[in-house]
Amino acid sequence: MTQTASARPFKVLGIQQIAIGGPSKDRLRKLWVEMFGLAVTGNFVSERENVDEDITAMGSGPFKVEVDLMQPLDPAKKPAVHEPPLNHVGLWIDDLPAAVEWLTAQGVRFAPGGIRKGAAGYDITFLHPKANEQFPIAGEGVLIELVQAPPEVTAAFARFA
Repeated sequence: MTQTASARPFKVLGIQQIAIGGPSKDRLRKLWVEMFGLAVTGNFVSERENVDEDITAMGSGPFKVEVDLMQPLDPAKKPAVHEPPLNHVGLWIDDLPAAVEWLTAQGVRFAPGGIRKGAAGYDITFLHPKANEQFPIAGEGVLIELVQAPPEVTAAFARFA
C-alpha cells in the first residue's frame, strides 16, 4: 500500500550532481571546463564501476552542484558510463537510510550495491532505471543517485523551506 507524501520520512533537498559520460573526457572537458568555466575539483577512478571521472563544480557552499565528466575505463565492459550520455542525476537527501527503507517498502527498485561511499565522499545509492515485477517503481530510464546531504547542506536548504 502506498503511503501519503506526508508520511515520507525524508526530504529531497536539491540537485547534488549530474553525471555526463562520453567515450573520452577530452571533449567533455572542452565544453564544461574550457567553455563554461567549471572548476575541476577532483578525479575518481573505479575498476568496479568501469569509470574514470573528473569531478567539476559550479556554484559554492551547499548550493554547489557537481558535473561529473565520465569515460569508461573499458568501452566494451559494463557498466557503460557513456551510454546514455546523461548517465545519472544526483539528489541531496536529508536522511538516506530512511529514504531507502521507505522507498523500498513502496516498491521502488534500487540498483545493486546498497548504500556506500560515492566519488565525492558522501554516502550514496542508486535507483535502478528499469522497474520489474517485484519492484514496479524505478527511474523510467534514468539512473537516479540519492546522496546523503551533510549537515551544512541540510541547514542551508532548511532556511529556504
